[in-house]
Amino acid sequence: MVTKIKGEEKMFNKWMAVLSKCALFKGINPEDLNIVLSCLSPKVIRYGKNEWVTVSGEKFSGLGVVLAGEVVVAKENAAGNRVIMAINSPGEMFGEMAAFSEDGAWPASVAAREACTVMFLPAGKIVGNCENACGSHRLLITNMLGIVSNKALMLTRKVEYLAIRSLRGKISTFLLEQYRRKGTDIFIMPLKRNELADFLNVSRPSLSREMGRLRDEGVIDFHRDSIKIKQVEALRNMTG
Repeated sequence: MVTKIKGEEKMFNKWMAVLSKCALFKGINPEDLNIVLSCLSPKVIRYGKNEWVTVSGEKFSGLGVVLAGEVVVAKENAAGNRVIMAINSPGEMFGEMAAFSEDGAWPASVAAREACTVMFLPAGKIVGNCENACGSHRLLITNMLGIVSNKALMLTRKVEYLAIRSLRGKISTFLLEQYRRKGTDIFIMPLKRNELADFLNVSRPSLSREMGRLRDEGVIDFHRDSIKIKQVEALRNMTG
């Protein structure tokens, strides 16, 4: 059940540890962040598991910051198949690319992966003149520009995934990226199997079969969400 939390201005301290990790507030100390948030007048809303946070095409309601739980950002293609764009955890944002669009609508749908709490920030107040002349407001704008740039680069990477023709190449590329990020050959997959299939834009049965073949060939091993890369060089050779 969607629940709007009243008296948000008194709750900023409760979420300060999470908000301090958000890229939008990078470099802003807790005291100044309280002032900035008071200026922005955000809304905080709770959602139950699997409830819609936003729906593609609906009027844009503000930049979202996950305070608790996780959300799935997804888009349906022309065939009606879901393509996962991102899974966001506490401190992460969604809606950056739509925040200043003339279209004024959500470009993707966001659903609660589990019970979650989201803070919505009005985009106009982020880049507009600060009523309280907050000293940190300029830093807020600088951070926002960096976030939009990084998001554009990430979407470019998503297009590169879609351009990889072979399923094996897509899986290998994804596993190598996780290997580089984690810095170890054993890690927990950030996506569930059905979510990974949506992210790579492939069917789950095909994904499971190919993962099984890679295990049988001794390239990887896995148990539930845990993956072990046994032959890094073999994966690299499969990405082409």
